[in-house]
Amino acid sequence: MKKAAVCWVSVGGGPAYALWCLPVEGALLVVSGPGEQSAPGLADATGAQVTLRGDHGGRIVTWPAQVTRLRPGTEEWTTAAPLVAAKRLNASGPSAGLVDRWAAEGCALNRLAPAGAPVAGADLPAGSLAEEPRPAPVVRTTRKPFRLHRVRRR
Repeated sequence: MKKAAVCWVSVGGGPAYALWCLPVEGALLVVSGPGEQSAPGLADATGAQVTLRGDHGGRIVTWPAQVTRLRPGTEEWTTAAPLVAAKRLNASGPSAGLVDRWAAEGCALNRLAPAGAPVAGADLPAGSLAEEPRPAPVVRTTRKPFRLHRVRRR
């Protein structure tokens, strides 16, 4: 978990969403909300399933997580938010401004801590869990490439 940069989080048995995360002290910190990544249901959840994958895309482990929302103005927020903001890729402006924006816009900074035994390797499914991409407003249909001449098939 300490090498994780992306985790897949499922809340309430729903679909898993790939989320950028920051490992800190045996837990993962995840920020979501307006202007940040989408994590439906995570802001108000108390539990979730977290899946971590290896360098080649294969699942390494899935574990139940206790979800704790860190609130602006608390000591936990003051400690964790600047760490997450400093590691945030492609952020516009300085990290202090990012932390202020998260607090003002109601973004959720959640701590995902292990809350039970991970799923053992023998309990993982043998087949693929690949799914069709979920519909999203940013997805466009792919058109066939334009060809100037006819391609002969042998």
